[in-house]
Amino acid sequence: MVAVPGSHTGWTFITNHARVLAAIADNPNIRIRDIAAHCRLTERAVQRIISDLEQDGYLSHTREGRANTYRIDPDKVLRHPAEAGLTVAALLSLLVRDETDRMGKPGSPSPRLAGAGGAS
Repeated sequence: MVAVPGSHTGWTFITNHARVLAAIADNPNIRIRDIAAHCRLTERAVQRIISDLEQDGYLSHTREGRANTYRIDPDKVLRHPAEAGLTVAALLSLLVRDETDRMGKPGSPSPRLAGAGGAS
């Protein structure tokens, strides 16, 4: 189970779509219920966000038994004109912590685009 962050009120800098994408980048086999708990969203909201991301080509999945494995397209460019030229990989490099960061060891952070076709 994914650790659930504490409650929050007010506005935030990161959209729910970015949060869901980061959770998937961190674990390409994550369950919708775990994404929902981690992002503080309903499972239905996560399903809609995943559908949005898949429809626009940012995300795809393959079914393996009862589980999904997600794949992120790291080269896909972000949608808003203000981020023209900025890729998903660049965004995720800011949002996804690598194993070194999680373990509290020194080292430079690098995005781990799990299931993203070898991007680093």
